[in-house]
Amino acid sequence: MNLMKKLIATLVLLPGLVLASEGGFPLDKAPDHTKDLAAMQNGAKLFVNYCLNCHSASALRYNKLQDLGLTEEQIKNNLLFTSDKVGNMMTIAMAPKDAKEWFGAAPPDLSVIARAKASSAGPGPDWLYTYLRTYYKDDTRATGWNNLTYPNVAMPHVLWELQGIREAKFVEEKDPHDASKVIHKFAGFEQVTPGKLTALEYDKSVADLVSFMTWMAEPAQDTRKRLGVWVLMFLGVFIVITWRLNASYWKDIK
Repeated sequence: MNLMKKLIATLVLLPGLVLASEGGFPLDKAPDHTKDLAAMQNGAKLFVNYCLNCHSASALRYNKLQDLGLTEEQIKNNLLFTSDKVGNMMTIAMAPKDAKEWFGAAPPDLSVIARAKASSAGPGPDWLYTYLRTYYKDDTRATGWNNLTYPNVAMPHVLWELQGIREAKFVEEKDPHDASKVIHKFAGFEQVTPGKLTALEYDKSVADLVSFMTWMAEPAQDTRKRLGVWVLMFLGVFIVITWRLNASYWKDIK
């Protein structure tokens, strides 16, 4: 009986224990712009201009962007800056060996990053949305940047021109678990230099970019969901027919 009580208590407390062990910066809810074609096109533009220089998206072809309302001509003129063709995968010219030497680690492929970053702390899009909005200037880092969501991140703040330069303010507090220790608690950002966008405009742009990356992880997601509804409706009708046929076949035997 005691063993059963312990097991139940463990199962009840497990989610909280997992979150406590992960710790980390609290995630903000990412706005979903996947149904807004203009926002998705803006997200694609931001991805190609700011992400595709170092990160590839090798599971997606450029011509798949036509699903976002772009024509082949628009893709060629606005989203292709090399000798790539519209039918090519969204890859980069940088060799993994060079990337590791320059950055310390090869930048990961971003094809399914919106799924890969999902955890008990929150969905992948929420992590990406928070991560891209919590960069701050840190002269102790080799890149000059740090991040609250991903402390000591190797990636610099590629969107700094849009957001501007910010510094993070911290206050010292006693550790609630150990009074002999002092912890640095985040107390907000201070804008050092303005960016090309206002804070609201920057948040919206990041939401557009994250929505595009969410779509990129599974471009056929909407089609899959629509087909799923029809399949469930068919199965519902089929079950009723099967049930009545079964009753008809066995009525004489009963």
